Amino acid sequence: MESNFYSDCRSKRKMQKEFTIGQAAETSGVKVTTIRYYESVGLMPEPRRVESGRRVYGQASVDLLGFIRHARDLGFTVEAIRDLIDLQENPGTDCTKADELARHHLVETQKRIEQLRVLESELMRMIDGCAGGKVGSCEIVTSLFDHSKCLSDHKSKALKEH
Repeated sequence: MESNFYSDCRSKRKMQKEFTIGQAAETSGVKVTTIRYYESVGLMPEPRRVESGRRVYGQASVDLLGFIRHARDLGFTVEAIRDLIDLQENPGTDCTKADELARHHLVETQKRIEQLRVLESELMRMIDGCAGGKVGSCEIVTSLFDHSKCLSDHKSKALKEH
């Protein structure tokens, strides 16, 4: 069970007005290097810097980091996230664009799932074909050397089944 000390620290951090990059990373669940990357590609605005040059983030930036992290966890591209952020900045805008982005991402995800199913079938076929023995007659090694024939034959068969 979590002690009150840690809960109190987290609560205070949530109410905190400014965060160092390390605190922003910890609070949002995003690594420091990832925060710097998001800044470099324009997903995050340049943070305010104190006299020492240290980055300082406000609660809005930490919330944005959480938004970006969740979108990345769902597999959205940086470009799609940028579009979603732009939409979110204009709450009165019609959400048709967000719907289009999500639908496109769903189609791409379904394509990847199908590719993974074909890959799974090919790996299962290779493993099932391996009877042990010597590498010279190993179905796994043979399939890897002649992958274009095996995978393309198996892929067209798998796609016909679906």
